[in-house]
Amino acid sequence: MSKSLVLAEKPSVAREIARVLGCRNTTRNFIEGDRYIVTWALGHLIELKMPEEYDSNYKTWRLEDLPIIPKKMEIKPIKQTRAQFQAIQKLSKRTDLSELIIATDAGREGELVARWIIEKINWHKPIKRLWISSQTDKAIRAGFSQLKPAKDYDKLFQSAVCRSEADWLIGLNISRALTTKFNDSLSAGRVQTPTLAMIMDREETIQAFKPQPYWNLHIDLGGVSAFWQHGDRTRISTSGEAAALKEKVSGKGAVVRSLTIKEKREKQPLPYDLTELQRDANRKFGFSAKKTLNVLQNLYERYKIVTYPRTDSRYLTQDIAATMPERLHAIASAYGEETRPIMHKQNGRVMATFVYNDSKVGDHHALIPTEEPVFINDLAEDERRLYDLIVRRFLALFYPEYKYQSLRAELTVNGETFVLKEAKQTDLGFKKLTSQQEQQLNNTNVSLKKGQELPVRQVQLDEKMTEPPARYSEADLLTKMEHFGLGTPATRADIIEKIITAESVERVNGRLRPTGKGKQLIELVNKDLKSPELTAEWEHQLEEIAQGHGNPKQFMANIRERTLQLVREVKNSEQTYKIQNLTGSKCPECGSLMKEVRDRDGARILVCVNRTCGFRKRKDPKLSNKRCPHCHKKMEMHKGKTGLYFQCRTCGIIEKADQTKKKADKRETRKLLNKLNNGNEPLGNSLADALKAAMKEKNE
Repeated sequence: MSKSLVLAEKPSVAREIARVLGCRNTTRNFIEGDRYIVTWALGHLIELKMPEEYDSNYKTWRLEDLPIIPKKMEIKPIKQTRAQFQAIQKLSKRTDLSELIIATDAGREGELVARWIIEKINWHKPIKRLWISSQTDKAIRAGFSQLKPAKDYDKLFQSAVCRSEADWLIGLNISRALTTKFNDSLSAGRVQTPTLAMIMDREETIQAFKPQPYWNLHIDLGGVSAFWQHGDRTRISTSGEAAALKEKVSGKGAVVRSLTIKEKREKQPLPYDLTELQRDANRKFGFSAKKTLNVLQNLYERYKIVTYPRTDSRYLTQDIAATMPERLHAIASAYGEETRPIMHKQNGRVMATFVYNDSKVGDHHALIPTEEPVFINDLAEDERRLYDLIVRRFLALFYPEYKYQSLRAELTVNGETFVLKEAKQTDLGFKKLTSQQEQQLNNTNVSLKKGQELPVRQVQLDEKMTEPPARYSEADLLTKMEHFGLGTPATRADIIEKIITAESVERVNGRLRPTGKGKQLIELVNKDLKSPELTAEWEHQLEEIAQGHGNPKQFMANIRERTLQLVREVKNSEQTYKIQNLTGSKCPECGSLMKEVRDRDGARILVCVNRTCGFRKRKDPKLSNKRCPHCHKKMEMHKGKTGLYFQCRTCGIIEKADQTKKKADKRETRKLLNKLNNGNEPLGNSLADALKAAMKEKNE
């Protein structure tokens, strides 16, 4: 019987697919059953070749060699994961395989992962595509019952290739040009540079800001307050005018000149897409965009309780309506109080019917719970918090609109106008799902009539200063990136992390601030590369290619031309650059100055500024795997006069290395016993002799 080779993106996903398909014969590189063989990538197994693989001269970075623009971009297996690629290559040669099924993530990058592997193993048999939005057993079975021809996604693959090659050509060439020209590690790219530019623009606005005093005038009418207004102006710009107005209205009564009461409604919010969830998680929990994506991926892959994470749609397709009762039943164990009235009164039907809009759903619908039962106590705290956001946003679809009464009164006090605004809730609707604190906001009960006279209890004049705009939080930056079309929901978190890792931006109290290095970098880069509009246009063209409306050859021709222009400008630049974080330490190898940088763990590293030297050493002590007995943090390793010792930086506790017990390692023990059995190793102590004798006696 012929079999199908199923290619998943990750081992965890492959195991779930294999289980659903009834594959039980597990090996190191694949899982086999009667009809299917499920194997996996480890993320990307194939990548674009680096410059030195086209020409060995490119191993040394030289400005005169740039730009590097291969006539044809070539791909190669990634060295670190070559063993898994070779296993797939070997599998593909089996004669009992009749087709390959792509089961990588259903998106642009997932398509690239699979197609490059398929290209490299020279697969010529039929190819099909599994396209699903959740990892539940039901979704997997349904997906395999309606596999699609892989050629339906050829345009998506072309778009992915264009994205990858464009980032290689522009990012690699400009980064090499800047680095070699200014002798420091400088990173620029098609998406990261305009993102950095937006952060820099905000910083310049803050630095140029000059605070100005202003005054607000309020009157207390007995439990409610009204504010002074003249036309559209609510601020008083001079102290003289403020004092005169206060004196004018003091001791006078207020008369209700006009009264407007409106019944207002607020629609239920749409479910989350990835970017909206990242924004909310950043505002409410302080999660970075990357952390939100990682936690969400776990909810999707491990627990299977949410749908596909990397979606850019906040709408649902009509066919989802039939699955709503099952989804509500799945979350009922954790959200019984919220789901019970929905199931009894509405039979699981949503009240926000506008959420169903097939025309606004691309590759994947909005992020919602799956039909998989949830065991809330199995989730870690961060997983629970994020899942709660998704569920409550989903449940809002089944609740009525929020209704409230809006009151606006204009009052006259000795010829001056004061405005009173209040709101009264009439139906909480979907806001029953939010906290009590949020529900009670602005819920006063004011009774006024036109022409009514009210005593002014107190006149209050507040002096304030204008404030600059705040630095961007990640939520703010995600909004800006989305507005300009910078990156995709799947890549924005990585872009933010990339500019932080490159030391162009730093996080300060939850806000993003450009570093000295980032400020200089922006000055060195071509203004077009800094432009969000240009990058947004490129992203639009990539999306057009994916939809079959764009021309990939023309897109890449434009990218190559732009690469030439950008590198030429760097070469001809007469700008200066000052290396940041220089120390007084000199390199022991070449005598150049050394700069201080931080590694991924935050430890300080001294690096020689001479790129041809490359010497580096740790400034901070190395962290061990040994944990402090009090605070349980990793302890530092130090070498003193008496030898190696461990120290906790937080508690100050010190332990000598010889005080720690080394656990027996099975592999090392087996290796030792093999040596003893062979009898070829010289035995130098009584313990070894005893072991040798014991093994000999056992064999006899």
